[in-house]
Amino acid sequence: MSDWQARVDAVWASAHELGDAEVVRRIDELAAERPEHDPNALFERAGARDSAGLEAEAEPLYTAAIASGLTGSERVQAHIQLASTIRNLGRPLESIALLDAIAPEAGELHDAVVAFRALALVDAGDARRAASDALAALAAHLPRYRRSLAAYAEALTASA
Repeated sequence: MSDWQARVDAVWASAHELGDAEVVRRIDELAAERPEHDPNALFERAGARDSAGLEAEAEPLYTAAIASGLTGSERVQAHIQLASTIRNLGRPLESIALLDAIAPEAGELHDAVVAFRALALVDAGDARRAASDALAALAAHLPRYRRSLAAYAEALTASA
């Protein structure tokens, strides 16, 4: 981990004590140390605004971070966070499409994709599909009742 990322992580670790405005200020200060179109700096700036409830300011920064070549887990995180932001801005169908596009490469963040997609599905008026998808993802983690829950999850949409 780079010194820069360690300092960013330290801001996030103290975010609760710092407050939203101070987190944004400190993340912006750290981002200013990087080149203007640095994807990681853009991603952190977006996340700070998103966390502060400034979704309209976060959206173009997430988009810029992805377009600037954000890679790895951060790329998947940026898609998830952008999709959540877009949903919060009243565009659930766009959120679902973004999550569907990133799902094949989500890896360890697959369940997060499913969870945020379920929220968007609820906002889009498809609560049964949302519950079905969320329960199916949860079933994979259960030591017991896995098959039963998976069957119930499937039945939610089969009867709709």
